[in-house]
Amino acid sequence: MTPSIAVTDTPRLTSLSHGGGCGCKIAPGVLSELLAKMPMGQAYPNLLVGTETSDDAAVYRLNAEQALIATTDFFMPIVDDPYDFGRIAATNALSDVYAMGGSPIMALAIVGMPINVLPRDVIARILEGGASVCVQAGIPVAGGHSIDSVEPIYGLAVMGLGHPDRIKRNKDARAGDVLILGKALGVGVLSAALKKGILDEAGYAAMLACTTRLNTPGIALSALADVHAATDVTGFGLLGHAVEMAQGAGLTATIRLDDLPWLPGVCELAAQGVITGASGRNWAAYGAAVDLPIGLDDASRALLTDPQTSGGLLVACAPEAAARVLDVFHSEGFGQAAVIGQFEAGEPRVRVI
Repeated sequence: MTPSIAVTDTPRLTSLSHGGGCGCKIAPGVLSELLAKMPMGQAYPNLLVGTETSDDAAVYRLNAEQALIATTDFFMPIVDDPYDFGRIAATNALSDVYAMGGSPIMALAIVGMPINVLPRDVIARILEGGASVCVQAGIPVAGGHSIDSVEPIYGLAVMGLGHPDRIKRNKDARAGDVLILGKALGVGVLSAALKKGILDEAGYAAMLACTTRLNTPGIALSALADVHAATDVTGFGLLGHAVEMAQGAGLTATIRLDDLPWLPGVCELAAQGVITGASGRNWAAYGAAVDLPIGLDDASRALLTDPQTSGGLLVACAPEAAARVLDVFHSEGFGQAAVIGQFEAGEPRVRVI
């Protein structure tokens, strides 16, 4: 007698989307073209941060002591577990407020789901996962909007508060500043391995631990006067966000390849050709602003442009503040935070050594 086999009609979440996580982002070159005719914010004197600098969130001064920080972030599944997907997406959205030096106060859910494809309990688990992260951050999911969509989409619109004089923009690095990265790299590679069915349990655990760790050090870093600029590393990869910082400040950013922290197994997977399509699109968009070491292999270049989902904070600070900044990261559980380079006077570009 042939044993019965349990069959489920529920598809894998990652099978329903053409891309996952921050790898879904529109390529930076295309995005710049789309935004080229957007009106600038100079007519609004209380708008402290708008679209001009490709920053992480918009910032509007409410009064002398408070500024409203507003952002939205959403994407298609990067993992198949619905609860984990919700957690990753929510953590990623909250990161933009922390990157500006603010504290989140409230979130709204953004939900697009193929209602006739995914069971309702699966969709509910996605929302539960996102809400659990908001509870961890101490804020409510106070509402939102949902649509019936061809691909599953989830994220948050997040509002936060910060002091107008302590907002950390991505363009304010100074010559001589050191560059500190808060999380290890390689999320895109691990997500590609997951989609191919070759990511082991240890790799999945490492990816999940990284992508669901809230970038809360941004709050403490906002109070440090010697922290001059910050952003978070997401879909454009380490090099893309470093290019934004360098061009915004009009400086050369030097990144030391040997000092970069990597998630376990990432370098080996990349050497086997496990990379994302977004990595190549990223390089095509900003590679002209990057100097790489002669003879650098394709896998290493792909790692430098690997799209990060819920990646680490990238912080520019005075050299004498580096130990204090690392203490903030390490005290909040970011053990792989490290100094990875510095800014210096020169052409606005990134140099990898």
